Amino acid sequence: MPVARASAPRKVIDARGTFCPGPLMELIAAMKIAEVGDEIEVLSSDRGSASDIPEWIRKVGHELMSTSEQEGVWHVVVRKAK
Repeated sequence: MPVARASAPRKVIDARGTFCPGPLMELIAAMKIAEVGDEIEVLSSDRGSASDIPEWIRKVGHELMSTSEQEGVWHVVVRKAK
């Protein structure tokens, strides 16, 4: 019988008020210590994060779960895939 992994709480990186590459660098640091399957949400007020983070995620082979903008804050959710 397969054992389902309990989902870990989503880690949130609040990078509002910083500019690229700051939010991406904070995500990269968090991914280094995250476990496979962990989800990380980056909050950024820098519009560039909405394109820079997904581009990096595709390049390194992780999963982009969602990208949305709410009241000037970008919410980028990623999952560590390897």
